[in-house]
Amino acid sequence: MQLREKDLSVRELYELACTLREVCHRNGALLLVNDHIDVAHAARADGVHLPVRSFTPAEARLLLGPEAIVGSSCHTLDEAQRAARLGADFLVFGPVFPTPSKAAFGPPVGLEELARVCATVSCPVLAIGGVGTEQVSAIRAAGAAGIAVVRAILSAPDPSSAARALVAAWSSG
Repeated sequence: MQLREKDLSVRELYELACTLREVCHRNGALLLVNDHIDVAHAARADGVHLPVRSFTPAEARLLLGPEAIVGSSCHTLDEAQRAARLGADFLVFGPVFPTPSKAAFGPPVGLEELARVCATVSCPVLAIGGVGTEQVSAIRAAGAAGIAVVRAILSAPDPSSAARALVAAWSSG
């Protein structure tokens, strides 16, 4: 689970991270905090997810230690290569398809660019942006190790069923 909450104070974010850490660990899930290395460290989260204009993966690892999971968002092949070279454990690449939440990052990169990134970097790549069950097969064929979604679950009438459908679509590959 990635805790990505931009409207809370650092104190409130820390308290939420501590609560989520307990829930995640009780349920066998990992918790990554978006961008806030200090909160990830203080809350004893499993790691951090870094936006493009944040610390580098190497800097995050120096602060969090060698066991921390460090993910990086990337929107271009150059950004992906740099994040992988600097020690990211995984990349979230996109937007692959059109999506309102990623419109600020420009037009969708598409499946061909996703495939180029997957073939070029040595760490796992997750596809993000406009991903639903209909896109899973093509994303797997492009070489992605997984998907990252927000709207596909949170905008669904039944988020639990939507999450299960995405898992089933990925598993049936």
